[in-house]
Amino acid sequence: MTLTGVSLIAGKPSSSKGATFRATNPQTGEPLDPEFTSCSAGDVDQAARAAAEAFAAYSRTSARDRARFLRYIADNLDAGVAELAARAQLETALPPARLQGEVQRTSNQMRLFAEVVEEGSWVGARIDTALPDRKPLPRPDLRSMLRPIGPVAVFGASNFPIAFSVAGGDTASALAAGNPVIVKAHPAHPGTSEIAGRIVQRSVEECGLPPGVFSLLFDAGIEAGKILVQHPEIKAAGFTGSHAGGRALMDLAAQRPDPIPCFTEMSSTNPVFILPGALRDRGAQIATGLHGSFTLGAGQFCTKPGLVFVPQQEHADPLLAELRRLAGSSAGFHLLTAGIASSFQRELEARTQRPGIQSTVAEPQPGTCAASAALLEVDINNFRKSPDLSREIFGPATLVIRYQQREAMLEAAQALEGHLTATVLGNPDELGEYRDLLDILERKVGRVILNGYPTGVEVSHAMVHGGPSPATSDARFTSVGSRAILRFARPLCWQGFPESALPEELHDSNPLGILRMINGQTTRDPVRS
Repeated sequence: MTLTGVSLIAGKPSSSKGATFRATNPQTGEPLDPEFTSCSAGDVDQAARAAAEAFAAYSRTSARDRARFLRYIADNLDAGVAELAARAQLETALPPARLQGEVQRTSNQMRLFAEVVEEGSWVGARIDTALPDRKPLPRPDLRSMLRPIGPVAVFGASNFPIAFSVAGGDTASALAAGNPVIVKAHPAHPGTSEIAGRIVQRSVEECGLPPGVFSLLFDAGIEAGKILVQHPEIKAAGFTGSHAGGRALMDLAAQRPDPIPCFTEMSSTNPVFILPGALRDRGAQIATGLHGSFTLGAGQFCTKPGLVFVPQQEHADPLLAELRRLAGSSAGFHLLTAGIASSFQRELEARTQRPGIQSTVAEPQPGTCAASAALLEVDINNFRKSPDLSREIFGPATLVIRYQQREAMLEAAQALEGHLTATVLGNPDELGEYRDLLDILERKVGRVILNGYPTGVEVSHAMVHGGPSPATSDARFTSVGSRAILRFARPLCWQGFPESALPEELHDSNPLGILRMINGQTTRDPVRS
């Protein structure tokens, strides 16, 4: 497809003449064609009003029609895999195989939500039948279920140009819940975003849906995003990115005359705790796994292990020696943007210059987006004196914290902020002895991993990709997996209504065959008279 470089507003190209920008090839530093035009405030308003108009019809589409729409998007993404991956490779320097897998992950997300919507039980239908003879007061007939929340603003992520971007998990779950979506594309990969956006737009047309169900906005800066999240027709927002960017959006959403939920994924260093038995039995294997995990994707995964707690004993020396060797001999990387590369270098230099920190850094690489793998080491006393050492470094680096006393390790774990994941590498017979550590970690993260590595997020029903602040804005929700749909729905109760005026999900006969709670009992049975 020929890229146009303009925003897509409810099925039509924008005619605004704003500032222009280009994507940059991170490997060569060369600007890429075409020029993209930043949208205007009028574009944002037009998209939001079209979304609000579409909401009236789209929110009442049947589960079957909504599932069909999601599958159209999935099929069209699969058909465009070569074009999407090729453009994304130019804009991100990520390897083609990774990007092709990302397209497949994205289409699979759409199909997962299609299944969830089609099955229908996700709405959590509850029925409390009337008790007219109850004393001292009768109970009316009460029926409730989840309903769509309204037009959703989605902000594309830099590190997953497809799976967490235009047609990514936030978009898929919002559309599945019955909400129109307006995506603010990430300026680092606008070409990839336009290809994906036109795929979604085409799917809207093929399914005969209102054009305002989807819009795509381009902007080189942050103004369009600020206007979007404050627009009165927007009822929720989803964001994956930096802590500063996420907090800014959260504040804007909270300061509105009508505050809206802003679901942000922001910052996580995903601590790893190596237990003595595992260190003794498989230290070299752990070193290889850790190195592969913190350098995967040039260390630009939100689940990269950024803190590694290692007991200081004789078996630690071989593991640390192997980690140093692997880090020092790592090939060079190209980060997503010059800004990310510059930030990585600043953070790395600030830490390597501190007293008490030992560093192993691979050979420097040329180029404005280049980066070298780095292994930093510090003893736990210095770590606890400097809480900022636990702050995320976005790039191929990790920090090893050496400790002698178990109590010091537990106190450091207790002091950690919220994270997406925590990993324990240990033998099964050690878990009982370290129950206190596991109890702490369960309060700190959304996913606890045993004898694996965090850089891999399965798209499934049970997955939780969330965690306490600053990992996300709301630890009650996940941005990956089928429960992500719950972010973009709200409960609504009908009292005393005749069946003819109720959604099918709440009819006595249960025509959709979904799981419901009837008078406190979960069942697929009809309501008994």
